[in-house]
Amino acid sequence: MSILINKVRISGFRGISNLEISLPRITVLIGKNNAGKTSVIKALQLALGDYSRHLTDEDFYIDSDDNDCSEIIVDVCIVPIDTNEFSDEWAETFGDLTQFDSEGANFVAIRTICEKDEVKSGYKVVRFPLSSWNEFENWTDNSAKINKRITKRIDAMPFISIDAQRDIHQELREKTSYIGRILSDIDFENDDKEALEELIKELNDKAVEKSVVLTNLKAHLDSLSQSFEGQGQTDITPFPKKIRDLSKRFSIHFGDSASNSFSMEYHGMGTRSWASMLTVKAFLELSEKKHEAEEECFFPIVAAEEPEAHLHPNAQRTLYKQLEAVKGQVIISTHSPYLAAESKLTDLRSLINFNSGVQVKSLGDNFNPEDLNKLQRDVMRYRGELLFSKAIILFEGVTEEQLAPVFFEKYFGFSCYSVGINCISVAGKNYPPFVKMACSLGIPVYIVSDNDGNTKTEIESQISNIERDLACELTNDIFNVSFLNNGCDVESELVNHVQIIDELKASLVQLATNGNKTPQFIAAKQREMEQLNNQSLLDKLKTVKSGYSGFLAGIIMDSPKNSEELIPQAFIDAFETIRGWSEI
Repeated sequence: MSILINKVRISGFRGISNLEISLPRITVLIGKNNAGKTSVIKALQLALGDYSRHLTDEDFYIDSDDNDCSEIIVDVCIVPIDTNEFSDEWAETFGDLTQFDSEGANFVAIRTICEKDEVKSGYKVVRFPLSSWNEFENWTDNSAKINKRITKRIDAMPFISIDAQRDIHQELREKTSYIGRILSDIDFENDDKEALEELIKELNDKAVEKSVVLTNLKAHLDSLSQSFEGQGQTDITPFPKKIRDLSKRFSIHFGDSASNSFSMEYHGMGTRSWASMLTVKAFLELSEKKHEAEEECFFPIVAAEEPEAHLHPNAQRTLYKQLEAVKGQVIISTHSPYLAAESKLTDLRSLINFNSGVQVKSLGDNFNPEDLNKLQRDVMRYRGELLFSKAIILFEGVTEEQLAPVFFEKYFGFSCYSVGINCISVAGKNYPPFVKMACSLGIPVYIVSDNDGNTKTEIESQISNIERDLACELTNDIFNVSFLNNGCDVESELVNHVQIIDELKASLVQLATNGNKTPQFIAAKQREMEQLNNQSLLDKLKTVKSGYSGFLAGIIMDSPKNSEELIPQAFIDAFETIRGWSEI
C-alpha cells in the first residue's frame, strides 16, 4: 500500500452539518443508530463512487430551523504513505491533480459539490481539485478550488460498497452485482470452449436418452418441423448448450461434503450474507490482476455496512480478519462488540449525534503503547460492549456489577440495557483504562466506588492522572464519581442500609438452600439467618462475597418496598446523574 485517504470532510449531507473525520487504512465506525455511520459511508460513495444516481431531497441537511441546505460538499484528501512523494506509478495516475503542502509533501484533494437542479428537477454533481487543504474552520471556502472540473473518476481507486442487506442468492440473478460481474467475465480459449461444449452436448444427449419423459417431450416438440415444411429440429438442453450461457444457470452449493451440499437458497441468511462478502473479495482479486497485467495502480476503497449481520460471534471475528486482509482501504460500520474488539483501538471512530450535529471521537495521541496494550487487553477483549454504551457505570467488584442493573430497574422501571447503559466491574481499582477510553470516545462515565481504607484518596489520584494523560478536565457532563459511606465496601454499605437487612438474610437463605428443597432444612437456615446481628451478617456476607448477589437481585425485584428504601444513596446519585446525561 502506498497511498491512503487520510481525511474526509462533509457538509450538508443527511444529518451531517459539518464534519471532519480521519481515516486509517482500516476504519471501524461505531455509534448508536442514527449517529451518522451510514452517512459517512454514503458521502464517500458520493465523492468516489456512484451514489449520485441515488440522491434524493432527503440527502440534503435540514437545520434546526427546518431549512434545507442548498448544497452538499464532500472533500477527500489522498496522501502517500511513509514518504512525502507519490510513487512514480501514482504520480502518473494522478497527473496534474497532485499538489504540494507547505512542507513540500504531495497530496491530492478532490471536492465534490452537489446542488439541486431547479431547471431539470434533478441534481448537479461536479468535482474539482483543490490546491490546498485549508484548516477545518474555513474548509468550505472556495478560494482553494482550482477552476477545472474533474470529468471522470480515478479508475485506480474504485469505491466498493457492501450493503448491509446482502444476499448471494439474490445477487446471482443480478448482472450488476459483484458475483454477476465476475460471471459475465467468464472466458475460455477457443479450443477449450469447443471441447467443453462438446462435453456438454454429450451430457445433454445422454440425459435425454436416459429419460423417458424427456425423450417423449422431444418427440412431440420435433413436430414443430411440420410448421416449417419439414425443416428444423428441436434440441432439449437440460444443461447450458453454450459456454456463454453458463452464468445464466449458475448456482452455488454449500455443505459439509460434496455429496451433501445444498443450493444457497436453502441456507440461512448468515451463510448467504457471508458468501456475498467473499464474492466481493474474489471480484477485487480479479480486478487487481487485471490492473497488474496492464501495469496500472489499484487501490480499492471498500465500505462494509454491518458485515456482522446474521453471523454468530466467531464468524464475525473471522469475517473481520478477511476484511482486514483486503488490499486497499476498508471502512466498516458495526454494532458488534465482537467485531469491534478485533480492531485496533486507534482504528475506532465513534460517531455521536448531538443537538449541534454529528461529531466524531477517537483515541488521540495521548495514549502511549503501554496504555493501548492495557486497553486492548483489559477492555476490548472482554468488554467490547462498552464501545456501544450511551453511558457506563463502573464498580470495583462483581457484586456491584450484579446488583446495579437490578437497582437501576427498580429505580426507573425499565432495564439499564434497554436505554444503552452498561454496568461494568473493573476487577479491583483498575478504573483508568476504562475511563480514558470511554471519555476519549465521547461515552460518559460514572464510578460508584468503595470507601474503605485509602480507596477514596487512591481514586482521586487516579482521576488527576487521567486528566493529565488526556490533557483535559473530566467535567461533570462526561464524568462523575460517588463514594459509598465512609469506611464502607459494598457489603458494609448494604448492612448499614438497614431497610435491606431482611432481603440480605433472605438471599443468604436462598444461597445456603440452593438445590435443597427439604422444608426442615430451609426452616433451619431461616432461623440461623434470623439470629444474625449486623456484625455477624456482615461477616457472613464477606465469606460468600458475590455468591449472594444473584439471589439478592431477584428478591429486590420482587420486593414491595420502594426503591429509596432498598438502594444505597451512592447508586441513586449515579442514576440521577445518568438521567441527565442520557435524557432518560
